Amino acid sequence: MLQHDDAGLSVLFLGGTGTISASCVRLSVESGLRVAVLNRGTDRKQRPLPDGVERITGDVTDEASLTAALEGRTFDAVVDFLAFDETAADRAVRVLGPHTRQYVGISSASVYGKPVLQTPITESTPTHNRFLAYARAKLRFEAGLRDAYEQQGFPMTIVRPSHTYDDANPPLPGDWTVVDRIARGEEIPVHGDGTSLWTLTHAEDFAVGLVGLLGNPRAIGETFHITGDDVHTWDQIYTTIAEVLGVAPRLVHVPSELYPVVAPDWFWSDLFVGDLSHSAVFDNTKIKRFVPAFGQRLTFHRAVRRMLAWRTANPGATAPDPATEALLERFVSAYHAGRSAFEAHAPAG
Repeated sequence: MLQHDDAGLSVLFLGGTGTISASCVRLSVESGLRVAVLNRGTDRKQRPLPDGVERITGDVTDEASLTAALEGRTFDAVVDFLAFDETAADRAVRVLGPHTRQYVGISSASVYGKPVLQTPITESTPTHNRFLAYARAKLRFEAGLRDAYEQQGFPMTIVRPSHTYDDANPPLPGDWTVVDRIARGEEIPVHGDGTSLWTLTHAEDFAVGLVGLLGNPRAIGETFHITGDDVHTWDQIYTTIAEVLGVAPRLVHVPSELYPVVAPDWFWSDLFVGDLSHSAVFDNTKIKRFVPAFGQRLTFHRAVRRMLAWRTANPGATAPDPATEALLERFVSAYHAGRSAFEAHAPAG
């Protein structure tokens, strides 16, 4: 367990029940912090909060609701998992600033420039992403926080997760529907040629890094990515799951730039072009220097067994989604149609 010198440190999580934040809340409680979680409390898919967490109901996007929920309260740290753009940065400075000694804004490692021209990625790697609107919004969020720190002394810390998963959320485009297809022996579309290098981080490992930054005055004004050192090709990611399921993977490779053509409105399509098709390997020296306890405990090949055990125990939550199933089948059909078109131009004989 992560040990804190600051007994009774108070932290407010905005969010707190998502894939990443739920693990951070649990570790904060286990480490002896006084933990509160603010959200609307209306999402049935939320992960349960551990005992001892104070529940605060409020809408982060509604300033009047947020102000009322926090009236008369101060915290040693506020961790914001619900911020996405410059509007959120402005709200953090004006509305949350008076209530905290440290504001931790959760950004994204997708902000690093693509394609990456030098690896491993450090916090000083250039940030730009001309392909992904989500990454550009996060960059505007970061810029707003940085300006407030430089001009007003706003006590911000920026954290950039990469591809983070937990037992209930496999790190696959298509989630449990893909796992079901692998288990049934169906063909699985894989972006690119499947050889780009990708870093996976279990949320429990991420939590060690994040919770270790809370209340640390040296972290004010700093930016950290918190990722694992567990690097795989995408073919290896799918193959590892298949091996634990006891089946042979049937992978077909679809050029990344064709995903938006087949499914322009699918969440993952732009991510293939602007993020997942590029190798992402990170240098975690900085977070390890600030949080010596941080490290990789759950490698993917071991975590897969936990995920599949969770799938068995929760069949209702891991059933394939018909819409996603149809979408994946469209990619497979497009692959075969394209292959047939190329074969038609093959030399005779």
